[in-house]
Amino acid sequence: MATKHEQILNYILALDVGEKISVRGIAKNLEVSEGTAYRAIKEAENQGIVSTIERVGTIRIEKKQKENFERLTYAEVVNIIDGQVLGGRNGLHKTLNRFVIGAMKLEAMMRYVEPGNLLIVGNRYQVHKLALEAGAAVLITGGFDTNEHVISLADELGLPVITTTYDTFTVATMINRAIYDQLIKKEIVVVDDILIPLQDTYFMTVDNTVEKWHEMNQKTGHSRYPVISEDMKIQGMVAAKDVLGASVQTPIEKVMTKSPITVSERTSVASVAHTMVWEGIELLPVMDDAKKLLGVISRQDVLKALQMVQRQPHVGETIEDTVTSRFREASPDSGFMFECDITPQMTNELGTVANGVIMSLVTETGRRLLREYKKGDMVVENVTLYFIRPVQIESKIDLSGKILEVGRKHGKVDVELYYEGAIVGKAMMMVQLLDR
Repeated sequence: MATKHEQILNYILALDVGEKISVRGIAKNLEVSEGTAYRAIKEAENQGIVSTIERVGTIRIEKKQKENFERLTYAEVVNIIDGQVLGGRNGLHKTLNRFVIGAMKLEAMMRYVEPGNLLIVGNRYQVHKLALEAGAAVLITGGFDTNEHVISLADELGLPVITTTYDTFTVATMINRAIYDQLIKKEIVVVDDILIPLQDTYFMTVDNTVEKWHEMNQKTGHSRYPVISEDMKIQGMVAAKDVLGASVQTPIEKVMTKSPITVSERTSVASVAHTMVWEGIELLPVMDDAKKLLGVISRQDVLKALQMVQRQPHVGETIEDTVTSRFREASPDSGFMFECDITPQMTNELGTVANGVIMSLVTETGRRLLREYKKGDMVVENVTLYFIRPVQIESKIDLSGKILEVGRKHGKVDVELYYEGAIVGKAMMMVQLLDR
């Protein structure tokens, strides 16, 4: 039988897209406490099936597919620009495909306005009306509003009319930034991208015996299996070492590892790699929020995914991408190994190089040095960093590194940073090494 939490999630999923929901309404309709209703709505928000908008409330939205990350809904735009909805609330769940800045004459502007657009414009009532009739939503900048006729038309067509106190340039910048951030997120590989789904997963149940483990081992060639209860909830993991020497009639529940480490489908693959290396695990069960089995993820699949990510540049550039794109080998006669130019994006509010950039430089130096000794990837375990003096904007940092120790699973690197021949920073880095 489904839990109250699951019943609420199923109820929300069954709602029509665009329908408004509330904690109190769900608590009353499903006869649950308001606390239970609140937790379920928050989970639905995490799953991307509802969105909460200030001064509007929580509405059921269409779950965005991963490949559609660069698209925003009108509801998300309202949140991004701290907007207020004047009309057309029942269209907030819709996805916009382009935004148009209305800074030209009416006739010229309307040539660019199409269904699914968001027109960003000031207090031009006639433009608001024509945009809605053309199938576009309207975002009014400068804190202006619109007239009653436009609001009625927006409600009738289900196209939002939004107002914000920000000016047009600021609004366009904020929306662009949000899309850019989404593009970076799109590139982050999560467990859901590479898990072995439930229909292809071999698992055991708590009422199986060790004999069943031997049968499955013969059939599949695998030695590790998740153990689940009748309602598909994860109870444990069983591996070859657990059944060694056990009678074939021994219940699997007696020999399995209880309360195993699990991951969710939204966990990043980089985080999973760290857990698997640190704990020495070859296979992890993937569970949903109700602790039910969704599939498994293997160490081999994780490492393969990490290698694939490193060969594919981000669509949106992160700070680390900015640093590594300017990181290069130094000329042989300079006496240094690597060098990097400090650009305005790499500085803090004082105009000196940011601490996070120094960390990226140290990490990249260590990665390149260790790659010469051992093929594979690395996970930073610990960095001790000393700042000796600040480095100004538009400078060039020179870097030297020395491997102090490298073993099968760990490495230790010493890195020094110089500016105009004088030392400006020093770091000691310890890493875990991942075999390919």
